[in-house]
Amino acid sequence: MSTEDNIIIDRQTTIYSDELEEAFIRASGPGGQNVNKVATAVQLRFDAANARGLSQYVKERAIKLAGQRASKEGVILIEAARFRTQEQNRADARQRLTELVAKAAEPPPAPRKKTRPTKGSIERRLKAKAGRSAIKKLRGRIDND
Repeated sequence: MSTEDNIIIDRQTTIYSDELEEAFIRASGPGGQNVNKVATAVQLRFDAANARGLSQYVKERAIKLAGQRASKEGVILIEAARFRTQEQNRADARQRLTELVAKAAEPPPAPRKKTRPTKGSIERRLKAKAGRSAIKKLRGRIDND
């Protein structure tokens, strides 16, 4: 694989092609005898914990986002068997890895700013509660005086 096969996510994040390991396996599901004879499914392994094109933050986030697809050693395994050809499954696996790393490379959301309810909204809430309370009191037993 050449440098042209490298996957560039952004300026700081790159997946180098020599860090990807592909294995072709037999796919399950429909496809007739073709499924039993041809290894079209792809297992794509990416050692995210030791990847040199990712920052430490992106490595940790990618492993966390991968969930069960990541091993304890930080190797992400993506299986692609959606299509009936090796090339399509290979492209699909790489696309899914790219999306995962791109999501991990996104900056964290801004911290939430605490807000207080307005005086008017507090008054409306209390008025509504008093109205509901009055309705429920009217549901009680009627006293015979």
